[in-house]
Amino acid sequence: MLQNIRQNIQGTAAKIVVGLIVVSFAFFGIESILLSGGGSGIAEVNGEQIYPEEVQQLVNTEKRRLISMMGDNINPAILDDQRLSAQALQRIINRKLQMQSAQEMELTASEREIGALIGGMEQFQIDGQFSPDMYKSLLSNAGFSPSSFKAGLREDMILNQLRSGLAGSDFATSAELALTAKVSGELRDIRYLTIPLLSFRSEIEVGEEEIKQYYDEKGAEFLSAESLLLDYIELSIDDFRQPVKESVLLEQYELEKDSYAYATENRVSHILFEARADENNEALQARVVLAVTALTEGEDFAELAKASSDDIGSASVGGDLGFSSGDAFPAEMEEAIAELEVGGVSELVETDAGLHLIKLTERRDGKTPTLDDLRLELTERIQSDDASAELLRTTENLRDYVFNAEDLGGPAEEFGLTVKRSEAITRSQREGLFANATLLAAAFSEDVLESGHNSEVIELSSSHYVVLRVNKHSPAEVKALELVRGEIVERITRSAALDAVAVEATRALQALHNGESVEAFANQNSYEWQVELAATRGNPLVPPAVLQRAFELPAPKEGMSAYEYVVTPQGDTQVFELVRVTKGDYALMADQEKQGLEQQLSGEFSGLVDVEYQNALRERAEITVM
Repeated sequence: MLQNIRQNIQGTAAKIVVGLIVVSFAFFGIESILLSGGGSGIAEVNGEQIYPEEVQQLVNTEKRRLISMMGDNINPAILDDQRLSAQALQRIINRKLQMQSAQEMELTASEREIGALIGGMEQFQIDGQFSPDMYKSLLSNAGFSPSSFKAGLREDMILNQLRSGLAGSDFATSAELALTAKVSGELRDIRYLTIPLLSFRSEIEVGEEEIKQYYDEKGAEFLSAESLLLDYIELSIDDFRQPVKESVLLEQYELEKDSYAYATENRVSHILFEARADENNEALQARVVLAVTALTEGEDFAELAKASSDDIGSASVGGDLGFSSGDAFPAEMEEAIAELEVGGVSELVETDAGLHLIKLTERRDGKTPTLDDLRLELTERIQSDDASAELLRTTENLRDYVFNAEDLGGPAEEFGLTVKRSEAITRSQREGLFANATLLAAAFSEDVLESGHNSEVIELSSSHYVVLRVNKHSPAEVKALELVRGEIVERITRSAALDAVAVEATRALQALHNGESVEAFANQNSYEWQVELAATRGNPLVPPAVLQRAFELPAPKEGMSAYEYVVTPQGDTQVFELVRVTKGDYALMADQEKQGLEQQLSGEFSGLVDVEYQNALRERAEITVM
């Protein structure tokens, strides 16, 4: 298995690793992977601590995913911290167990592999070329640093090696393939005819007495939806925004302008030397000496980086790493950069990544922004801060006021707010403000609906609040006959037509059992018929219901046929004859079919291996949950 793992560092595994990384980050969040908390751990896996911060980070990530997926209609119960925390803890335990196992196998990912992966990511490229500025910008926006991002990639690449090795450690034997092929590669000869529902509908007439009787017996099935008309007050931060006086803006600018001073930024290129798998320290030092000598003799730094740097991501752009304000690179590099003049090349700098030669290509001095530079940002922040404070003050006062108020008119007048009226809403509301699950629950609660009280002030977000009251309640009631007459006629007509089709299908089966052919019966009764020889389980030409049922039936005896009928979702009935069953033969399968069967079994086996492997890790692990 270990050999499989090491071989899968390259090839197909390398092509899918980006997808695995994206999925991992989306579900776990890189900080939950990398974060080691301060404070006491809440669990321990073979002596390795799990901290509350790790679990909370994963919980927050999962909440963001659920909210993004379900929007305002999300059920608040789904976001329960206790439930999500329990799930998050188990995920982290499983991940740590797998990483510990990978470390025991001495699996690793080199800086060169990580650099190649990053350099090949399209999201970090401009016009097909890796862009250091784009790289750092996207990471910064996502809350990552280059070092934490690389650490996350390294861990995911290692886990991918582990999963690939597990998947490749099991396989299907020739006997298993042959046995599976007998069933999955089975061929069935089928004849079938279609009895359309439509041909019987036109013969059915529904009388007034029949309609009345159906309504009297099943009127409870024609209920109108229970609905509410609501009075409500809605508070949003935008309702409290006010223009900002120039004097206030100027005062804020004077207080904060120094903190906005742009830091001096240095643009650098580097040549990275890291020990390769096939070289010792002496060979590494020899490569460094050759590069230093070449630079001394006047060779262009960018061209040398392209030819010699082990950082594939930056080598393709002449070693360019973009700009740093002093915190983008390891401390050893930043110290060397600070001492360089533009155009200067550093002495050899050693970091965890390897040995670096660094060139300072550009320096942008910091400056203090003008008031106009910051006007929009400061205005928005002052407005938001003031509006938020006013919103919270109003909300807190409103909470006390609406509790004892007989309606919403008094509170609205007291605070200069507006009472709005909703359209009719139902328990299954799917549009508008009241599609929100929290508001629906409040509107139909016992306290609001049955007791007639105002609701509490409900927080939809930190900048959006609603308080509501029922204005009118319309209970569910049986609709008048005239409103549902058309639906009743349709029900009766369809039911009678289905019965008629079933009778006709039974007649067809009897005829087939008596020796009449599918073709003959279909032609005599003007029905369409088809024959499909050697149909496979995935045959697209045979109707799905016929195909499924035909493959469920036992194989008929030699010289005999099996007969059955199925009803489609549209109500048509298809009567079919199963003539012959031919077992599948792996040797006769096309190469593509063989490959598909092998992949199917491999996927099933690897899934079982993965489950058993994780169970084994847990069984022998020492897991303590505090």
